[in-house]
Amino acid sequence: MKVHSLNLDGSTGEGGGQILRTGLALSMVTGRPLHITRIRAGRPKPGLMRQHLACVQAAVAVCGGRAEGAELNSQTLLFTPGEVRSGDYRFQIATAGSCLLVLQTVLPALMLAEAPSKVELMGGTHNPMAPPFDFLERAFAPLVRRLGVGLELDLKRRGFFPAGGGELVAHIAPDPQALAPVDVQERGPLLDAWGEALAPGLARSIAPRELETLGQRMGWTFEAGQLRQPPTRQNEGPGNALLATLEHAHVTEVFCQLGERSLSAEQVAKRLANEIRTYQRSHGALGPHLADQWMLPLALAVWRSGRAASYTCTEVTLHTATNAQTIALGLPLQVRIIPVERAMRVEIAPA
Repeated sequence: MKVHSLNLDGSTGEGGGQILRTGLALSMVTGRPLHITRIRAGRPKPGLMRQHLACVQAAVAVCGGRAEGAELNSQTLLFTPGEVRSGDYRFQIATAGSCLLVLQTVLPALMLAEAPSKVELMGGTHNPMAPPFDFLERAFAPLVRRLGVGLELDLKRRGFFPAGGGELVAHIAPDPQALAPVDVQERGPLLDAWGEALAPGLARSIAPRELETLGQRMGWTFEAGQLRQPPTRQNEGPGNALLATLEHAHVTEVFCQLGERSLSAEQVAKRLANEIRTYQRSHGALGPHLADQWMLPLALAVWRSGRAASYTCTEVTLHTATNAQTIALGLPLQVRIIPVERAMRVEIAPA
C-alpha cells in the first residue's frame, strides 16, 4: 500500500524552522515521507543552517531514515523515515545551536515509542528565538506528563549563544496504553511567582540591577525569595538570561529575556515585566510560546486516542497558526482557533 508523502511549503506562515521541525516529527510518527520546499524562505538567510541540519540528522538517527538535500543552505529536503527506535542518543549541536529545538524534533516520535529513551544534547540551552531549558523543565514537561508520558529533564551545564557549551539529558518514558489528551482551560490560582537572573562571565552588577528593576515593576522582593540569583556551574557563560516563573494551580509559565550588548540591565527587566503583565491581563491558561510548543504533543494524544481536547491561550502567534496548519496537513485532525473572552481557544479533534 502506497503511503502518500507529506508535502510542505516552507514559506508558509512564519516561514521559519518550525515547519521543518514539525514536518520531521509528523513524518517520523506517521511513516509518511516528507518533501519540503522553500525551506525558511521567510528568513534573511533562507535554507538549512547548521541548527536545522542538526534536527534533520537527529531525526535520521532516531528512525534510521534517509535525507536527501540535507546540506547547508539547501531549500529542499526529502526525508524518508524508517521505524522509530527507542534507545540512548547523543547529539552535539554545532555553533551553539539550541539543544531544545533538536529535542522538540525527536520528542514526538520517542514519546510514542515502545520503550524508554535517553537523549543527551550538547549546545545552547539559552538561545535567541528558542525556548530556554527552564521553560521546558517547568512549563512544558509537566503538561507532557499529564498526557501519560514520562519526561524528565536534567541540566548539566548552561550554554549561552554564541559560545554554547551547554549540556542536558532528557529521559523519555512512553506508555502507549496511558496516552490520553487533557484539556487545559484555566491556569488556576497563582501559587508562587519569582524572578531569577543568570549572568555568568559578565559584570557582577548586571544580575542585581536586573532583579532590582524587575522587583520594582512586579512588587517582588529579595527578602520574600521572589528575586533570586542561582549559582552558576563551572565554565558557564558568558551570557545573560532573566527569567520569571509563575506557578499556577493548573499550569506553570516561564518567561525569558536574554541580555544583549545593546540593552541595559534595566531595559531587559522592563521587557520581561511587560511580557508578564501581558500574560496576567489575559484569561488564557497558556502564554504564547507554550501554546505553540504544546500543540503537537496534544495533537498526537488526540490522534492516538480518537478523543478531542482543547486549551486556552493568551494569543495565537504566527508560529502557532503555522503549526496548526502543518499538523492538520500531517494528521487526520482538525485544529480550530476560536476567540473567547480575553483569550483564544485552540480545539483539536479527529477529522
